[in-house]
Amino acid sequence: MGSIWPVVVADLINWGWLRIGPPYIYINIDPVMVHLGPLALHWYGLMYVVAIVVALLGIQGYIRRKGLTEEIVYRLLWWCIIAGLIGGRLYFVIQQPDLVEGYLLQPGRILATWEGGMAFYGAIFLVVPVLFWRARAEGINPFVALDAGVLFASIGQIFGRIGNLINGDIIGYPSTLPWSTVYVNPASFACLQGYCNVPVQPAAAYEMLCNFVLLAVLYILSRRLRRPGVLTLVYLYGYAITQLIVFFWRANIVVSFLGLNWGLKQAQWTSLVVLILLLPVTYLVLRSRYARPVPPGEAAAFYGMPARPGQRAVPAPTSTAGAEQGQKQEGSVSVPASSARGDAAQANSAQDENTVPGRRPSPPESLQEPS
Repeated sequence: MGSIWPVVVADLINWGWLRIGPPYIYINIDPVMVHLGPLALHWYGLMYVVAIVVALLGIQGYIRRKGLTEEIVYRLLWWCIIAGLIGGRLYFVIQQPDLVEGYLLQPGRILATWEGGMAFYGAIFLVVPVLFWRARAEGINPFVALDAGVLFASIGQIFGRIGNLINGDIIGYPSTLPWSTVYVNPASFACLQGYCNVPVQPAAAYEMLCNFVLLAVLYILSRRLRRPGVLTLVYLYGYAITQLIVFFWRANIVVSFLGLNWGLKQAQWTSLVVLILLLPVTYLVLRSRYARPVPPGEAAAFYGMPARPGQRAVPAPTSTAGAEQGQKQEGSVSVPASSARGDAAQANSAQDENTVPGRRPSPPESLQEPS
């Protein structure tokens, strides 16, 4: 009986493409899911599709609470997907040591994402300004759109890390820890990098765990925060901190920055720069008119934003029947409560802007509530 138990443990999980213990976790997956003549469908590409679909489902409750319509979300989504792919790929390319010989002199390789290589920081750097721009073009609060965007990104990243685990393109340092990962498929990126049959720390799994923690924090805060933009700041701080930490276990090249040799990798230097820049950005965001607290019952996406001609009405996410009575009768708009205090100027301004339910002028600075 004593000789059976080790065999049972060894074969407890052995599905061919995945075997766990002892002593490590073994992955035997070809990064190419299926070959269709000259075309190849990659697992990593499939994970991108799954990430988009699941992330869209995951933010449905949030966008409803904020008063966003699906039409607006889909219009913004396509811009973000394009910006994310371009930004992520270009930022990866410019970091390569063979930038000139490998990419600038061979521009076709810049598009060769099937060879691996997407830097999520690059996606952030391009998506944030593009989303801000498109949200304003849609007439919605850009900070509300960005908050929805970071929720979307934090969900999608999890599936991206699953793709990294399958590919073996995020490698940690060699290790003898019991959860070390061994790639045995010769087509895996790990084997192509010389780590075939070498137990390494599963850096992609570490990043995925960080994504789960950050996502949980964002979901909790998304139901409590009333100031648009704060959720985006939390995500940026959280992502920068996790990248700074996790890369200590990733087997990336150590580089210097501005003459400083601190034993850090490229992503860690980027994280430090981002954390420094976030300090003044945080001040500017919290001072922005887009970050004013949204009163209960108001549609956050349109609160304080000027109405656009011909834009469809967007109701507030909660019922405010008492406050809305008589607001729109036979094409006229009711005077807001401020008129009861005799503020004729504010009442006239409100009549011009309150043609869309849920789109009301922001309260004066003196009446703003703290975050």
